[in-house]
Amino acid sequence: MNIIKAFITLLIIALVVVAMLFIDFTYKTFSCRPRDVKADAIVVLAGGKGRVEEGVRLYREGKGTWLFFIGVDPAVRRSDLYRPRQGDPNPDGVILEKTSRNTFENALYGRDLIMGKPIRSIVLITSRYHMKRASILLRNSLPKDVAIYPYPVDTKNLKEAWWSHGGSFHLLFSEFYKYCMFRAFFLLAPGELREGVMSLDRSS
Repeated sequence: MNIIKAFITLLIIALVVVAMLFIDFTYKTFSCRPRDVKADAIVVLAGGKGRVEEGVRLYREGKGTWLFFIGVDPAVRRSDLYRPRQGDPNPDGVILEKTSRNTFENALYGRDLIMGKPIRSIVLITSRYHMKRASILLRNSLPKDVAIYPYPVDTKNLKEAWWSHGGSFHLLFSEFYKYCMFRAFFLLAPGELREGVMSLDRSS
């Protein structure tokens, strides 16, 4: 009987801890706000509605020298995503990555492209619900001296009143679970994704 009581007590404590962590995750997800900054590059994780359009808009406003679209369909061409108008930045600064198919691969393949350019700061564009997972993966893939500025894009499938909207709750909890898995991985293996990646030489 004592064993059962102890098990129930531990289970309740675990549930309370998970609930608190989930609420904190949700609060930080909704409190993240786009920053009006100019960076070396704008990095768009393709796949969500509004991400491409926001990336193109910022690029046209001169918020980045480079515009990366990570995880686009192999059939997509640069002209499908960016058609320069008079006075717009050169399309040569727009780079497409067509190999990655999930967020983990986005970080790895995106890292390789980003590190091939003289980039010390990026504006990271993805959907709001996806931002924390994308950020932790990019943060642990890129050198520590590369600044990352989150730029979340709001979508209709995520409601601020998430507790009363089943789809939003499921979406947030799914992201929370994946985020926790990666957080645990990086606690156990810090710097694993940076292996072989040299820090930018600031003396150059």
